[in-house]
Amino acid sequence: MNPMKHLSIIAAIAFATAVSASLNAQDYEPVPVTISKEKVRVDGNVYFSHIVMERQTLYSISKAYNVTIEQIYEANPSVRQEGLKKNAIILIPATGLKEARTSQPESVKSQPARDNKAGRQDDVYIIHTVKWFEDLDSISEKYGVPVDVIMQENGLTGRKLTRRQKLRIPTGPTETQAAPAEDNALQEKKEEQNKAAAQATASVMTGKDKVKAVLLLPFDSREEKPHTGSIDFYCGSLLALKHLGEKGTDIDLTVYDTSHGAIPFTEILLLNSDIVIGPIAAGDLSSTIARCPSGTTIVSPLDHRAEYLADSYPNFIQAPSSSLTQYEDLAGWIKEEQAGNAEKVVVIYEKGSRDVTELGVMNTILEKDGIAFSSFSYSILEGRDVLEPLKGMMTTEAANRVLVMSESEAFVNDVVRNLNLLIFEDYEIVLYAPSKIRSFETIEVDNLHNARLHTSLSYYVDYGNPAVKDFVKQYRALYNTEPTPYAFQGYDITVYFMELCSEYGEEWESNLEGHPACLLQTDFDFSRAGEGKGFTNSGMRRIVYGPDYSIQLARE
Repeated sequence: MNPMKHLSIIAAIAFATAVSASLNAQDYEPVPVTISKEKVRVDGNVYFSHIVMERQTLYSISKAYNVTIEQIYEANPSVRQEGLKKNAIILIPATGLKEARTSQPESVKSQPARDNKAGRQDDVYIIHTVKWFEDLDSISEKYGVPVDVIMQENGLTGRKLTRRQKLRIPTGPTETQAAPAEDNALQEKKEEQNKAAAQATASVMTGKDKVKAVLLLPFDSREEKPHTGSIDFYCGSLLALKHLGEKGTDIDLTVYDTSHGAIPFTEILLLNSDIVIGPIAAGDLSSTIARCPSGTTIVSPLDHRAEYLADSYPNFIQAPSSSLTQYEDLAGWIKEEQAGNAEKVVVIYEKGSRDVTELGVMNTILEKDGIAFSSFSYSILEGRDVLEPLKGMMTTEAANRVLVMSESEAFVNDVVRNLNLLIFEDYEIVLYAPSKIRSFETIEVDNLHNARLHTSLSYYVDYGNPAVKDFVKQYRALYNTEPTPYAFQGYDITVYFMELCSEYGEEWESNLEGHPACLLQTDFDFSRAGEGKGFTNSGMRRIVYGPDYSIQLARE
């Protein structure tokens, strides 16, 4: 495919997807705000249940109830993202009730309290958010309130409900639900049950009808050669959207070109988004998240070096696993496969190399895991004279698990050559190495198979996986080209995060931990980097080079 033609197709899609909204200022007199007589108890806190009337504003509502706009946002996160909507029910903290009654704004006109539609004397409600599988009968059974009462309280003319629709559920007696005479102990028990029901209802996670996402990628449209990685990532993301749409997940995706450090988006756009994926480079991520509202989450999709941002920003998610995670996984793998004290563990590194930091980290990890090991170092010039000293550190009675710690292709090549000479002399060798060893072109692949290379990777595609085969087939049909690792990553990240947003709605980030996933080329297993910090990924894939020239994805 012509790359510029490819780019023009993507640019056209991006242009059609990115829709900018303008706000037209209007001069009008806010309508009076009447303090609601209906209350809701959520997590032990009491709120007014206020119905938004046409042309009411956050300012006029906050003044009427003597609360701040920020307090309204905190009680109604969707208002921060979507704004006020006519006839919507919002929660207003009752903390300002006393002040509001003693010092009511002039713009608020008091009105007599209206009677409850079901003739109730109590005015406390539970707000129930309808889930996709619920109907009036199941909601009636859940709360012990007759269907006709629920319909009356909410002005329903029919039984049809919509997902995420909010219903007022009365907690006191009604005309059709007479309250029996109860002693004080029974009354207290009932109040506790009502409180528990309100808390349980408030804690139920509800999904979103539409996920609003932003994708920030450097397409380099002003350069002669477009950024192939970004284009492929975007193509994989589009295929993911297609599959999610077929399953009923509605996603509003806005795409921006961030080439040359451009930031063509506004804070309002980020604030109104459920999730922002990108930019790619650590520097661009840093400048983006620095101006990002605290309520918006940024996902780093590709750059391993961006993990440091998780230490400073709690709303940052590092999708690629780090080198440290790779070392920790290698150490854990060695410990799992050790078959007794007779086996030897040897760490080999280059004398005077620049990898001393990684070596120190690896040694610390091995010691923490309680793995007894020996260290052996030499320079590349000593390569022909190290065989005998190396034999002295190994055993012929059991396996020798050798961990090579170097990013020097020449040195690693020499280590692998020496290990193969030991294998020829009947030493049982199992080689462990960071994933970079697979990119070294001068190493004989046969030597890696002979040494039964074990390596941990952030990314690996098992082309025997039926899901991978299906993805490749559809990608070829759609784009007339082969998917690259960037395309797989675009698909994986889009599927994982969009499904999480759709399932848990505004609470998706708090449900990130405890939701591991194994996708096409990436494993996700997120956890907080620490208190007040962002999320990092500990998901890794392990592969083993077999003596039969196979490369197998190791499964635990």
